[in-house]
Amino acid sequence: MLLDVQSLSVNYRTERGLVKALNGVNFSVDEKESIALVGESGSGKSTLGISIVRLLPANASYSGGDILLGGKSVLSMNDREVRAIRGRMVFMVFQDPLNSLNPVKKVGDQILEALRLKGMREGEVDQKEVVQAFKDVRIPDPDVIMQRYPHELSGGQIQRVIIAMGLLMKPKLLIADEPTSAVDVTLQAQILKLLNDLKEEYGLSVVFITHDISVAYNIADKIAVMYAGNLVELGPTEAVIKSSLHPYTKGLISCIPAGRKNQGLLNTVPGSPPSLVHPPTGCRYHPRCPYVMEICKSQDPEFLPVEKSSVACWLYSTQAKGNGGSGN
Repeated sequence: MLLDVQSLSVNYRTERGLVKALNGVNFSVDEKESIALVGESGSGKSTLGISIVRLLPANASYSGGDILLGGKSVLSMNDREVRAIRGRMVFMVFQDPLNSLNPVKKVGDQILEALRLKGMREGEVDQKEVVQAFKDVRIPDPDVIMQRYPHELSGGQIQRVIIAMGLLMKPKLLIADEPTSAVDVTLQAQILKLLNDLKEEYGLSVVFITHDISVAYNIADKIAVMYAGNLVELGPTEAVIKSSLHPYTKGLISCIPAGRKNQGLLNTVPGSPPSLVHPPTGCRYHPRCPYVMEICKSQDPEFLPVEKSSVACWLYSTQAKGNGGSGN
């Protein structure tokens, strides 16, 4: 097992109060395995990603649980140890990759400098290695791109440059936070294919963060569905998509366009995500759930194995059935 997230909880201190962004999240990723974290904005996906690499902002804190990377506790590491694993052990591609580059330096110079600062090579880093990495991520004319500034590149090219930088550092785990959210459908398909190819070629494990469950279907071996800081369903991709269990997962899947001209209005999940300063008691999804029972309003559901997946929902609990729970 490469990554093991154990009962992880994270809070943010804000003027409105304490935001309970993650609430006891558990999941794991094996070597050469990919997982997609799926959910609406505010579900905790990105917080989970930056938690793994210890890049939470100053107003955030870990309030419980642990993160094991290669069997070692990330939360127990000192600052020097954390800096050492960033890049070498785990590399994160952020939602806006342009912010990861210095606008006044050429792309090639920045990558070479990053590698030297990380101590990835003794002496000079061979520029041919960078060119080869650019070729690996399907960047045409890599020698030309090396001499350009970030503003001279398209969004897709910048995304590939950042991924190439990660590959040069040879990490075991790649975290990609919404890497396809700002590109068109054609480029989205290219990036997804690229990540799948690189996973096989480099033996990478991938944590892919997205709000689009149809994108997750094309990239991940398994899917973790998050809602309001909670993990509500986890399982193999085929099982989650084709035999979804949680009402929220079913709602997300129902929103996928069918691709027919006569489809009419797109489906939506009714209601809005709750405040994480004052989240609902019991199941956090119950105010929006069409199957809500009385027990849902007062008690958190257990995360239970059901068929090939696991789900946190009272619909699958013998305790709820024993209490005679009924729909609203």
